[in-house]
Amino acid sequence: MARILVIDDDETFSYVLKRACSRQGHEVMLSPSACEAKEASAGMFDIVFLDISLPDGNGLSLLPLLLGSEGHPEVIVITGHDNRDWLEQALMAGAWDFIRKDDSLDTVFAALEQALLYHQNRCGAQLSSSGQRTTPLKRNRLVGSGAAIGRCLESVSQCADSDVCVLLSGETGTGKEVFARTIHENSGRQNGPFIVVDCAALPENLAESLLFGHVRGAFTGAITRENGLIPEADGGTLFLDEVGELPLSLQKVFLRVLQEKRVRPVGSTQETPCNFRLIAATNRNLEHMVEEESFRRDLFYRLQTVHIPLPPLRERQEDILPLAHHFCAHFSELYALPAKQLATGTATALQLYGWPGNVRELCGAMERSVLTAGRASVIFPQHLPTGIRIHAATQRLAALSVPKEEKGSSVSESGLPSYAEFREQVWQKEEGRYLARILDQTGGNISEACEVTGLSRSRLYALLKRHGLTR
Repeated sequence: MARILVIDDDETFSYVLKRACSRQGHEVMLSPSACEAKEASAGMFDIVFLDISLPDGNGLSLLPLLLGSEGHPEVIVITGHDNRDWLEQALMAGAWDFIRKDDSLDTVFAALEQALLYHQNRCGAQLSSSGQRTTPLKRNRLVGSGAAIGRCLESVSQCADSDVCVLLSGETGTGKEVFARTIHENSGRQNGPFIVVDCAALPENLAESLLFGHVRGAFTGAITRENGLIPEADGGTLFLDEVGELPLSLQKVFLRVLQEKRVRPVGSTQETPCNFRLIAATNRNLEHMVEEESFRRDLFYRLQTVHIPLPPLRERQEDILPLAHHFCAHFSELYALPAKQLATGTATALQLYGWPGNVRELCGAMERSVLTAGRASVIFPQHLPTGIRIHAATQRLAALSVPKEEKGSSVSESGLPSYAEFREQVWQKEEGRYLARILDQTGGNISEACEVTGLSRSRLYALLKRHGLTR
């Protein structure tokens, strides 16, 4: 039978769920808060029921910790009717499924049974030698050991040996090309070419020629035969970066090349075979582009046979310092400078910063810091880019600032307010401070603020208006 952890402050619901699961022979543990759940996660669990709304935090913040815990449990989210935005985030972050509190026990047990079956098969596959890699995954320049990057590496390990199409999605700077190279270097095509095509840089009038090649005389200026980037990938891997920028006029032609593995150069009547493995990357929402008819639906489905979403650096807090040390060592060696350590203040500043440019921005910041530090053996905050230092200073100031007690405090001559009134006063004050800090951290970027808070755009706007916060 399974070990189950229920993280929910609703005592009645938790009791009913525990009793029902216990009757089926499962061992059930209850955690009514995020704080207790963090302690409980050290145990080995097969299934976790996780409520999104907890008294001391958003349940979604626990997902990386739970998924990366020793038992690698399947997480079933408990949600209400108005939590669609958070539910989508939970499923994207790796949650197995969801239930609602008003679902019948039959519905709950159906979700539990499927999650257990999947968990047992997954764990059994990990213990079995069949179907698993016999050599360690070569990580290329991939640095990090957190749960988020671990899930990505697991997907890389599962798909590297095959020729399946892979779609890497994520914000700019999350390392899509590094992941693509890692897949290539762990595949049977590792000794073949790795050809990078930047679709955003393809001139539309020359894109077909650059991709498929052309014969002599195909157009004005075609004085020699050119192979094209796709034929150059024969026997290796073709990496289409920013595939969402591929001209719509070329998408149908490229889909045929992808399916048939044959290329016809511009101006030629003959097709030539081209055996390549495709990895594509995008920082755009291709599904939305399909709905807007700016990207072909059939090509979209073909590209995302395996989809690996890469997390932004702000969701990889545990990897920031290892990455910083890695870049520090790399650039110190590259520029023939002494090895350097990070001062405590420097490490703190790096962890407080939001990294909107992700790993690429961190790499650039460390390169500049190494050069600024020169022959010094320690990188101090003064060596960091000014923007990072300012952000760290304002964050520290906000943490140290204690709000002065306002006139007309909750304690008046008439006595103490009711508990409900007191709770509402405190909630409103802290909610306003929280939203103000979110705006500072994101520079007023509403889209980024929605990602950080887990709120929908309309809900966030309503809260900002309530507290008089506008940017």
